[in-house]
Amino acid sequence: MDLAFTPEEQQFREDIRAWVHANLPADISHKVHNSLHLSRDDMQRWAKILGKKGWLGHGWPKQFGGPGWNAIQKHLFEEECALAGAPRVIPFGPVMVAPVIMAFGSPAQQERHLPGIASGEVWWSQGYSEPGSGSDLASLKTRAERVGDKYIVNGQKTWTTLGQYGEWIFCLVRTSTEGKPQTGISFLLIDMKSPGVSVRPIIMLDGGHEVNEVWFDNVEVPVENLVGEENKGWTYAKHLLSHERTNIADANRAKRELERLKRIAKAEGVYDPATGGATAARFRDEIAKLEVDVIALEMLVLRVLSAEKTGKNSLDIAGLLKIRGSEIQQRYTELMMLAAGPYSLPFIKEAMEAGWQGDYVGAATSAPLASTYFNMRKTTIYGGSNEVQRNIVAQTVLG
Repeated sequence: MDLAFTPEEQQFREDIRAWVHANLPADISHKVHNSLHLSRDDMQRWAKILGKKGWLGHGWPKQFGGPGWNAIQKHLFEEECALAGAPRVIPFGPVMVAPVIMAFGSPAQQERHLPGIASGEVWWSQGYSEPGSGSDLASLKTRAERVGDKYIVNGQKTWTTLGQYGEWIFCLVRTSTEGKPQTGISFLLIDMKSPGVSVRPIIMLDGGHEVNEVWFDNVEVPVENLVGEENKGWTYAKHLLSHERTNIADANRAKRELERLKRIAKAEGVYDPATGGATAARFRDEIAKLEVDVIALEMLVLRVLSAEKTGKNSLDIAGLLKIRGSEIQQRYTELMMLAAGPYSLPFIKEAMEAGWQGDYVGAATSAPLASTYFNMRKTTIYGGSNEVQRNIVAQTVLG
């Protein structure tokens, strides 16, 4: 197994780095490097810059308008974007639903939806989780009844990330109650401007509005918006979730945030690689342990990429990547909180957005730490809880 990059791959990295440096807006990069709030305009602006270049769907094959990059090139692109301070690509369109439409959608669905996703013009949301149906997703109750050439959808989805911006939503809905729960689920594409669709905010501990409830009250959905076959949606959902779990791992963001952790710890006087008292030494040890785990996560990703490059069938470890990546995200946010101490307490959101960060040393780096810490508590739950993922990994490896 060769985990080293070839000269051609290194040149590809340099080309990507130069392009990102020339095209990434400085104000957006500043927000990302300091975990400040990204507005819809910030995220959409970067998405459209990538879309104009043809790189928003950087994992897409050429036949659907993507660059046709191999796994190594995709990894290098994602790493350079993350290290430069680019926002994460909102995954629901280009990373999650697009591969499902490519693999299982009709030519008409591909022609209608893929161009808007690739350009960054259309914002997609995900309709999976429901009250009581999160990790046990197959127990979902949102119902779609076929009446002529339409489905009538009734039910509720919850924890819909950034659903307040959504223009379309892909949903798992129940179209049959016969047999196993998984066999009665279908995959629908729903226009969120349809009568009967309502979005209600879920305000988080830090006052932020990131997640939502989405309600469907006799929503009429054309039958042509059914992806693939009726009652086969569970198969398509599993295809999508493998992309989501790998995306959650986000080893590249972990590398960037590790460096931010070191900057915060140095500014607060609790981390010095060379000198310092007992407190600094203990904190240095915690950072070192985290750094080892970040490197191990990266090596795991490269191991998978190496197997793909050589055409070998690597072990399906999307769940394992999700487990380790999400735990690392929680650890670096916790260590940032510990480094800043009381300065990491939540700040008034409106004041932060207006540019007021306080007048103490390190305020610009400490202000959003508590909200980031709270937010990252979710990572071991969404995309399939880590407890469930451990069961899947155990079954895959041990049988």
